[in-house]
Amino acid sequence: MYMRDVIGQNEAKQHLLTLVGEGRVPHAMLFCGPSGSGKLPLALAFAHYLTCENPNGEDACGKCPSCLMMNKYAHPDVHFAFPVVKKKSGHTVSADYLSEWRQQLLDTPYFDLPMWLARIGTENQQAQIFVNESDEIQRALSLKPSHSQFKIMLIWLPEKMNTECGNKLLKLLEEPPARTVFLMVSESPDMLMPTLTSRMQRFRLPPLPETDIASMLASRYMLSEEDSHEIAHLAEGSIITAIASIRLGEERRTFFDLFTSLMRLAYARKLKELKAWSEQVASMGRERQKNFLDYCERMLRENFIYNFHRPEMNYLAREEKQFAVRFAPFINERNVMGIFNELQEAAQHIEQNANPKFVFFDFVLKIIVLLVKR
Repeated sequence: MYMRDVIGQNEAKQHLLTLVGEGRVPHAMLFCGPSGSGKLPLALAFAHYLTCENPNGEDACGKCPSCLMMNKYAHPDVHFAFPVVKKKSGHTVSADYLSEWRQQLLDTPYFDLPMWLARIGTENQQAQIFVNESDEIQRALSLKPSHSQFKIMLIWLPEKMNTECGNKLLKLLEEPPARTVFLMVSESPDMLMPTLTSRMQRFRLPPLPETDIASMLASRYMLSEEDSHEIAHLAEGSIITAIASIRLGEERRTFFDLFTSLMRLAYARKLKELKAWSEQVASMGRERQKNFLDYCERMLRENFIYNFHRPEMNYLAREEKQFAVRFAPFINERNVMGIFNELQEAAQHIEQNANPKFVFFDFVLKIIVLLVKR
């Protein structure tokens, strides 16, 4: 991944290059910002630049041995840690999934946790960075750099670390090995231990402008100008969402059908059908359940805003917009926060491994009551 391959974020790129040029590279950086803004690609490009033997001031040279190794994400001085799913036998660490990780980065560095779990075939399980990962990190960073002046540890989604692993990592951040740079890429930095974040320089990326996303869609996917701008608007600054609109329409269609079915059945108070609906959602796996609840929150917001007749503030696809014409009036100031709170509570219970059949049936019963508050 080169700086030139990172979509947009020119100001962020320049800031990173300036840090290197002035010899002020922090020993620990936390890349954060909205999903799909390019945090991981930028961190990868920065790691590539740091390890390049002949950088030109704007990008890695692309010709030296270090660049050739980074092109395959197989540089001996660049190490990765990321959420994985525990295997049945023995301790589980990132290295057990390293070949899948490298292939994911080669396919596209613009991805999220559900896409990663689908890659390793475990989308129905919850991923973590387990305590044994801290020992692997310490072992990797105890080695001397072999091809560059830095050793780099890139940790994707450090908020997925369990507490014991985080405490062990804290010791490394307090007394980092010589010439070591930690690059952490987080979707939810507020979930990290404050003692960890206080030892890192936070580097926040803004959402991508619609023009940057539309330009990418037109050039890489050969979309028309009209389609590119429509998808870019719906993406809300996220490359991942934009790509998902093209490649992953099936999942979005499933969530849309589930959402519309829920609201129609709840309004009609069809308890038997709602029980079957809750069992269907309960069978999807926890990660997909959380993604579905996120989708419901988005649809709730969009339908509430639809009532204000401000199309520039709405981010609904064509079919979603057609549904909103009749459904939006049912979402108003008397029930919007109540429904939102129930979605949040359901997501929290799913995160805590509560029985999903109970969680979703309890949820639909409350929706019945809230929908009549018109």
